[in-house]
Amino acid sequence: MDTLRIGLIGEHQPAAVAHRAIPLALARSTAVTGVPIEAVWLPTANLAHDLSPALACDGLWAVPATPYADGNAAIAAIRHARESGLPFLGTCGGYQHALLEVARDVLGLVDAQHGEEHPEASLALIGRLACDLVEVTGRIRLLPASRMAAICGALDLEEGYHCRFGLDPQYRPWFDGGPLRIVAEDEAGDARGFELEEHPFFFGTAFQPERAALADRDHPLIVAFVRAAAQARTRRAAEAR
Repeated sequence: MDTLRIGLIGEHQPAAVAHRAIPLALARSTAVTGVPIEAVWLPTANLAHDLSPALACDGLWAVPATPYADGNAAIAAIRHARESGLPFLGTCGGYQHALLEVARDVLGLVDAQHGEEHPEASLALIGRLACDLVEVTGRIRLLPASRMAAICGALDLEEGYHCRFGLDPQYRPWFDGGPLRIVAEDEAGDARGFELEEHPFFFGTAFQPERAALADRDHPLIVAFVRAAAQARTRRAAEAR
């Protein structure tokens, strides 16, 4: 298998725990799947001028540590993944921006904004959490019929966070009945993860599954992301022949 090119959407911050964990998580996925991976950082400041590096990837991962230098550029890359069927994973800040992309480009809520980037916004789809989730762990309940539950092989997870923003509960009903389903909740019933129907692989989590690698564990969602990227690459190669 040729080396997979996984694009990491965001500005690399060596001090961010998630940014230290992501290369370890991908390396562990290589050990499990046998698929070699080249992780490529895609700073949003660069994507704002040239989106082509994202288009050249086999999978896109919108990573934690926001605000991004250019949130709209991150959203443009996420839109490409959604529309082209490219495997996508968004964790923490990446999850938040994927929600924004679907709200704007699928639901037509063009004024939807991120409250961290635009605190004055009239429609802050992503708002400040009632209680910050910074370096804490919490219980996650997955929807029984969801693909995420099937991938994880469980309905209950214990996951780590580092976030202060999330989907404002008052706007959650806007996603009801749409292609993006909230399939993960915390113990209070607040949204903590989604999946996009009829897409090969398009998932987002408020928690950071990459942190499992810091405890020498594989996370099924990341392994599944790598496998989906490998399958997508194989399909594209077959179509090109």
